[in-house]
Amino acid sequence: MAYLKASSPDLFDAAFSEQLRVEAPLADRLRPQSWADFVGQTEVVGPATPLRKLIDQDQVPSIIFWGPPGSGKTTLARLIARNKAQQDALLPYVEKGVITLIGATTENPSFEVVAALLSRCRVVVLKPLLSQEIAVILRRALKDSLVGFGGIKVVGADAVIDSLATMASGDARVALNALELAVKSQLKNGQARLDKEIIKQSLQRTHLMYDKAGEEHYNIISALHKSMRGGEADAALYWLGRMLEAGEDPLYVARRLIRFASEDIGLAEPQALVQATAAFQAAHDIGMPECNVVLAQCVAYLARAPKSNALYTAYQAVQQDVKETVNEGVPLHLRNAPTELMKDLGYGKGYKYNPDYDEPVEQTYLPESLKGKKYLDENPKSKAQNPK
Repeated sequence: MAYLKASSPDLFDAAFSEQLRVEAPLADRLRPQSWADFVGQTEVVGPATPLRKLIDQDQVPSIIFWGPPGSGKTTLARLIARNKAQQDALLPYVEKGVITLIGATTENPSFEVVAALLSRCRVVVLKPLLSQEIAVILRRALKDSLVGFGGIKVVGADAVIDSLATMASGDARVALNALELAVKSQLKNGQARLDKEIIKQSLQRTHLMYDKAGEEHYNIISALHKSMRGGEADAALYWLGRMLEAGEDPLYVARRLIRFASEDIGLAEPQALVQATAAFQAAHDIGMPECNVVLAQCVAYLARAPKSNALYTAYQAVQQDVKETVNEGVPLHLRNAPTELMKDLGYGKGYKYNPDYDEPVEQTYLPESLKGKKYLDENPKSKAQNPK
């Protein structure tokens, strides 16, 4: 987004700007215009922090603010850009073609910003606002008569502010938008009456802190895996819910459960794979929302099942040998011999057909260079964890 400023604004420009300001959403109208109004992120831009000192000294480096929605990224960028002295300091650099970049993103910069640009910027990580910080912003909106609802009698606000601040999940913009919708929908004769049900309806939180294509996607699926691996069924169910309620594809989740059944449980409980495969088929057949409890059953089962990574570690060792050792031919006695020529060449010669013997058969099945190699733990349940 680019901003253009006319060199000689007229009265129409001023009136138009004022109209835009009045009609703008509450979150934009209430956006802090000074450091005194900025709430939260004290660890990053508090008065005594290194970054704040650099800003005050007009020594701002190129910065990328990275944080969740509504945490103050755009506001911080604008506050820094309005420091008049900072504009003066930038002038000679602009004339020389050198630019100081102040960016803001909700995505992990290491995923979304090219390495050459990222290496020339400092990444400042913002955290979701605390619920008490959002409550401060909401109360300011209710008291501010210029850009907020200070001129309106809002009945019941004190009883719902804390709930709204919590349900906003660290996003001040979501909280302000919900408050604005609630007040305007209930406004009559200069008064609005709020309660928790109205706030819930106004919030209509269809978004959760989850991005199916971004970092949070991988963070939450990792949390689900590690919770199941640790035998914590309650935590696993929570992370499952975070994905499904945010709109994640249930079949993606089901595929990961199938993998988990073999990778983390394996031979310690072979029925785990059966359960996971059945859950995938059920999710495919009935879809959401009906399959949510099916996946929940599978997640709880996998979390409580004994664990063994014997198969996983065995196959890792196999992969390494396949990549790093000579790929010898199959031993002759193990080869198929469908033609007389192959038989003449020794294919299948000396092979012992196991069912014909009452005792264990002594013969090699690996290439000569790997003879005697052991990949799989003979007693996979020896490492199994006790289910909770």
